[in-house]
Amino acid sequence: MNPDEAGRRPPTAQQFVLAELRRAITTGRLRPGAPIRQDALAEELQVSRVPLREALKTLEGEGLVTHKAHKGYCVAMLSLDDLREVYRIRELLEEEAVRRAVARLTDADLDRLEAAQAEVERAAAAGDVPAMAGANRLFHMMLFECAGMPRLVRLIRTLWDTTDAYRSMYYGEAGNRERVIKEHRATLDALRRRAADDAVVTLDVHRTHAVAELESLLGPAP
Repeated sequence: MNPDEAGRRPPTAQQFVLAELRRAITTGRLRPGAPIRQDALAEELQVSRVPLREALKTLEGEGLVTHKAHKGYCVAMLSLDDLREVYRIRELLEEEAVRRAVARLTDADLDRLEAAQAEVERAAAAGDVPAMAGANRLFHMMLFECAGMPRLVRLIRTLWDTTDAYRSMYYGEAGNRERVIKEHRATLDALRRRAADDAVVTLDVHRTHAVAELESLLGPAP
């Protein structure tokens, strides 16, 4: 770890480990179902096992990891039913956020969204999946935050946390990256026109495509 990274550490070792583990999971570096080898992680992060165990307990409470006696921790895997439920709840909450956001959008907000989309496209062109996942999340959360409803945004963010690892898998395919860019551009077009209905529809399509691809990763529908 270089000095700059050390300087950006959160105040406690547990917070640092928690942030690093969450990033590894949500960017897909630790894949769903992958075992979490505590000795190797403690050495990699240069911490003791104590903050690592506490961070894992926090992530278990968030549903990002699971623990089995005599087997230890592993990255949580979603069932198809879990996936569909998360995306259905997102659909309901995000529609409210988008409609509220459209009513409040300023030209400055649109400029920031355009800049965020430019980062999505740069990462996609480079085939940098972790960077694209981060830029994509920023684009969406920036839009939701324009709603001026922080509690709603926190709920949406929690739902995103549970599927970020799968979203990174989705971006692994070049065709999916291209589709995301087109869908984001369609959303931006609707936002520029302050067309809330159109923005909701484009984002519904965006989620539907993601769910269909993720279902193929998780197995056949029952």
